[in-house]
Amino acid sequence: QVPYQPSSPRQVANALALLRGRAGKTVDLGSGDGRLVLEAHRQGLRPALGYELNPWLLCLANYRAWKAGYHGKVSFLKKDLWKVNLSDCHNVIVFLAPSVKPPLATKLLAELPDDARVVAGRFPFPSWTPSSTLGQGLEQVWAYDMKEVRREAQGSAQESQV
Repeated sequence: QVPYQPSSPRQVANALALLRGRAGKTVDLGSGDGRLVLEAHRQGLRPALGYELNPWLLCLANYRAWKAGYHGKVSFLKKDLWKVNLSDCHNVIVFLAPSVKPPLATKLLAELPDDARVVAGRFPFPSWTPSSTLGQGLEQVWAYDMKEVRREAQGSAQESQV
């Protein structure tokens, strides 16, 4: 369980700036009230969907989608992020607690395609080197390109065998 903490407008802007110019399925893991998914859709990232377990936040996200005119254009699904297959996702947004990052890093490495980009807000992935970062303090976001993350992980594994 990760406590709900809504993203600030600057965090949303920074996260989406790191996805600018990209294409493909975009997911927000732990999508809360849906603000990142709605902005992703607004900026042309399609399909855009969120996974969230809290039924109240799902209702709020769907209401916000309806209010924005995006009902049926974005999706919010009540699914456990640990049980969904992310192999067809090219853009993944993660605003989750630090305790979730190490096991999530393992899942993302196993499932995401090489051309995928992961954008983390609030807390970076501790064992990954970001491709780029934007903002400062609480507004900071980190982007990770899976091809680079895998290359680095393979290099570390080879060094530890020597």
